[in-house]
Amino acid sequence: MTLKNSLCAWSLGVSIVLCAGASQAQTVPASLVDKMQKNGCSGCHAVDKKLVGPSFKEVAHRYKNDKASEAKLVAKIKAGGSGNWGAIPMPPQSIKDEEAKALVTLLLQLP
Repeated sequence: MTLKNSLCAWSLGVSIVLCAGASQAQTVPASLVDKMQKNGCSGCHAVDKKLVGPSFKEVAHRYKNDKASEAKLVAKIKAGGSGNWGAIPMPPQSIKDEEAKALVTLLLQLP
């Protein structure tokens, strides 16, 4: 293999990795990230990894087949609670109902 072919193969590999990363980032709506930051969710939750609390993707996966999930999650955000994801409690959040519902709607759309 020539140097030129090696560089082309390497460049193609880098391009594939970069495109894969970009397509993964596009699956998370920017509006969800904005709402997480605006409402302080990102202090304990991340979209795709566990921090203090579960990731938003874990929550979406757990509740994806539950028809009452939106109302349950909005209530959980507002009231707080513990025991569903471990021993660390989630404190009640001071958030308007409409904002909590918008956040949950976006969260439940995660793959």
